[in-house]
Amino acid sequence: MKRRAALVTMAGVCAFLAGGGGLHAENATTLKVGVNKVISDVVFYIAQQRGFFTEQNLKVELIPFDSGPRMIAPLAAGQIDIGAGASSAGLFNAVGRGIGVKIVADKGSTAAAYDYMPLLLRKDLIDSGKVKSLADLKGLKLAAAGPGSATNAKLAVALGKGGLTYKDADNVNMSYPQQVVALSSKAIDGAITTEPSASQAIDSGVAVRFSDPSLYPGQQVAILLYGDDLLTKRRDVGQRFMNAYVKASRVYNDATRKGLFNGPGSEQLIDLIIKTTGLTNRKLFETMVPNGISPDGAINMTSLADDLKFFVAQGQVEKPVVVGDVVDMSFAANAVKQLGPYQPN
Repeated sequence: MKRRAALVTMAGVCAFLAGGGGLHAENATTLKVGVNKVISDVVFYIAQQRGFFTEQNLKVELIPFDSGPRMIAPLAAGQIDIGAGASSAGLFNAVGRGIGVKIVADKGSTAAAYDYMPLLLRKDLIDSGKVKSLADLKGLKLAAAGPGSATNAKLAVALGKGGLTYKDADNVNMSYPQQVVALSSKAIDGAITTEPSASQAIDSGVAVRFSDPSLYPGQQVAILLYGDDLLTKRRDVGQRFMNAYVKASRVYNDATRKGLFNGPGSEQLIDLIIKTTGLTNRKLFETMVPNGISPDGAINMTSLADDLKFFVAQGQVEKPVVVGDVVDMSFAANAVKQLGPYQPN
């Protein structure tokens, strides 16, 4: 009997130390996180799968939304604690109205070799020689996800580098999957789109990349948002989440070395993306460009400021606001202090 009791006690201790149950799980803090079921959400699933959230005594519930902007109201109301959003006029307007949300970390950016949001053009326009340079975008029907989105801001940059204004193209707004269909039917001439839609359009033979990372280097596209509760009353909980998030982002960076899914752990990463997004064509990952995510959670403040200028110029920002009003980098900075500098595997 004594030996059996000792074994039971030892089993309980092991479960506790593993973070998988017992007292640890019962006392874990629950956080609700909004996700879009896109590739860049995989960092959350890495943290969940590898027990990084458990290490921080957190129980994280991932709640799907059909878009980032739809998370703002639930974030403001405290219905979710954390959101996965994007640089947009809507975000700046929310902060201008006094809604307590802030950007706390990078979730998707176009760092060198990670241009996952390219300008695509129909292949027939390139093959025919109709389009040879960015100046030839004049008058073309070009799609973005906006209005007031990072895709529209990048399209404006592309037109500007061709000596054109935003109004020189026939700009339309549609979702990324719709863009692939529209390129196939020749309803549009090009689009600023993200992965995996970009690879799907290229793989089908209807489109080609017409941009490289030098078009808009380091654009801050996707972002991690905290609601007011984590920003004020429960900063300790917000810090614990960030510790796990940054740790998971480093696993992601190892697996996506040099802008391809070919680093250490890439096969497991692809498995996780397929499982959590519904993608089924594994072959796409051979050429797909992953989104960049800073291994330190760092935000490109210059990019946010440039996009804000574009939104203001388009009359899409309601009240004066500056980038500093919407960013709190203290959580990511503290996580780096705790974890130390990123050391690629």
